[in-house]
Amino acid sequence: MSTDSNYSAGDKLLFWGCFVALITTAFAFITRAFLVNVPTLWPAAFGLDAVQGQELFGAGIWPFAISIIVFSLIIDRIGYKVAMVFSFVCYATYAALAFKAHGVVTGVEGEALAGAQKEAYSFLYIGSVILGLGNGTVEAFINPVVATMFHKEKTKWLNILHAGWPGGLVIGGLLTLFFGEQAASDWRILIYLIAIPAVIFLVMLIKAKFPVNERVASGTSYKEMLAEFGFVGAFLACGLIFGQLGQVFGWSSGLTLGLIVAASVAYGVYCKSIGRPILIFLCLIMMPLATTELGTDGAITGIMEEPMKAAGNDPLWVLIYTSAIMAVLRFWFAGPIVKKLTPIGLLILSATLAIVGLFLLSSATGLAMIFIFATLYAFGKTFFWPTMLGVVSEQCPKGGALTLNAIAGIGMLTVGVVGGPLIGKMQEDSAKNAIEASVYSQISTESSYILGDYTAVDAAKVEALGETAAKETNEKIKVAKQGALADITVFPIIMLVGYIILALYFKSRGGYKAETIGSAATPSEG
Repeated sequence: MSTDSNYSAGDKLLFWGCFVALITTAFAFITRAFLVNVPTLWPAAFGLDAVQGQELFGAGIWPFAISIIVFSLIIDRIGYKVAMVFSFVCYATYAALAFKAHGVVTGVEGEALAGAQKEAYSFLYIGSVILGLGNGTVEAFINPVVATMFHKEKTKWLNILHAGWPGGLVIGGLLTLFFGEQAASDWRILIYLIAIPAVIFLVMLIKAKFPVNERVASGTSYKEMLAEFGFVGAFLACGLIFGQLGQVFGWSSGLTLGLIVAASVAYGVYCKSIGRPILIFLCLIMMPLATTELGTDGAITGIMEEPMKAAGNDPLWVLIYTSAIMAVLRFWFAGPIVKKLTPIGLLILSATLAIVGLFLLSSATGLAMIFIFATLYAFGKTFFWPTMLGVVSEQCPKGGALTLNAIAGIGMLTVGVVGGPLIGKMQEDSAKNAIEASVYSQISTESSYILGDYTAVDAAKVEALGETAAKETNEKIKVAKQGALADITVFPIIMLVGYIILALYFKSRGGYKAETIGSAATPSEG
């Protein structure tokens, strides 16, 4: 990491406050993953089944993506400090509602317990939604703040900033494992963990002077900012936003489509633009990128469960290990690598490493091979997200906070609406291909998701085969689901093609160069 003397002590304090804020979102992510997935925690305390647990986890994800986009439309007007305080209030409210849920079921037994658990679930769900809004608001202010402060080295400093996410996953994961036994007797200790970085970033930022966004400082109008994204960009974002809300609230397809079209058309008519082609292209690439990184991270612990347990280790260590690599590389090596390769060259290398790493990991056995191939995958995914944000900010500076954050929101929503479920289907399809047709017909059930119908293995039907047959079938299923990592390489392959096209485009224009507007921004908020 550079300690360039050109940056003032105030800039550095502001940067580190943003860094800690991002760590808070990672703490929230990994502690909630434990709370909903470990049987002795929320499932035991509130009588949650697997579906309810994932509903609570999902309730903390989709508001993140929506709030980062919505706040980007207004953040230049309300101010970064207001957004920062709002995010802290969200964390505090989440904690209060979680503690309220605990109080509702404490001391309740017998027939009254079911009613109390139902009431507690409503507090947990509302709290999870509010937490998701807070997490999204953090990204809504930290990305444009850092891109503005370090406007001559955006990609480098956005990579350093986003070391906070994997770093938070590592620290939060280790702390959660450390407090595992205590959490089994009182899960509230995991809520207290989130409070530590939340209070720190509030103290660091409450008196900080936030800069005027580069777009505002240059005199670029609000309508010009919207025009960068344009009708096509709005259509992509609205499609994912209303698609997600439609799933959550059970809207009809007609209502959902009507809202998508109405909002997109209104946006396009107001800004009188279809959007900048390069930004739309980057938005399209962000979809497989987010699926490759976040979608795979969300599934990797389950996918690697069998080979890791066979090697005598918890599969969570794969996520902690790859996150540690990401944190180190982003924090200390982003600047030199970006300078050497250019952002597009770095993304081409990253996509290539991700393809190779995932493919080899799909058949890895033994602890050594698993971690060697996981290292390749980690090196590949490390620079994806922040480098894409850097490219967007450098190529579309007139878009300000909107384009920078909207592409992140599109990525998050893609994972939730399409990417995550698609990875799940790939695992089910892999299991289907690995099991004899006569057996599969006995153990499968039909279902559907946003992209259509599919068949999945029914665990109860597998057990009905008898002990020996069920054991053999489950072994095949676990191996097949690991093999699905080879299918997931389709996402980084699509990205690689896109980055090669971008490289050729910039080569035809004399090489990659960042666009600039106006001069350096000056502090305005105190």
